[in-house]
Amino acid sequence: MASLRWVTLPKEERDEFLERGGTGVLSFVSGPNEPPASLPVSYGYYAAEESFYFRLSFPPGTRKEAVIDNPVSFVTYSENDDWRSVVATGTLEELAALPHESTAVQGMWAVRIPTVDVFDRPRDEIEFDDFRLAPDSITGRKSVPE
Repeated sequence: MASLRWVTLPKEERDEFLERGGTGVLSFVSGPNEPPASLPVSYGYYAAEESFYFRLSFPPGTRKEAVIDNPVSFVTYSENDDWRSVVATGTLEELAALPHESTAVQGMWAVRIPTVDVFDRPRDEIEFDDFRLAPDSITGRKSVPE
């Protein structure tokens, strides 16, 4: 296996990478002796506020409702000619109760969240809630040629 070198992803490159939106993994802190609750998700990114946006569903029988207020980490990456990854941590903020003129809601309207169909029934039969992650920390890395 070839060795891999990486460097910190500069903010401008990080924003360009994230602004396309895409998919990643959102992990919620669970109990002290439990693994995190990790979910594949689609996301949108609003560079002006450095915020991530998610549309989440809460099917019956899942752990999402029990962990939604817990701290999270979000990871996304790309492996094309090179690789890039971004890790953000913080707490989700539900947008439903916020006024339409709030920065958080305005950011949601400014992003594109890709549609990924992973459900066992049509999407229009599924209820979604909108959330924002304004990260406490955000880091990125990229590969560099040897």
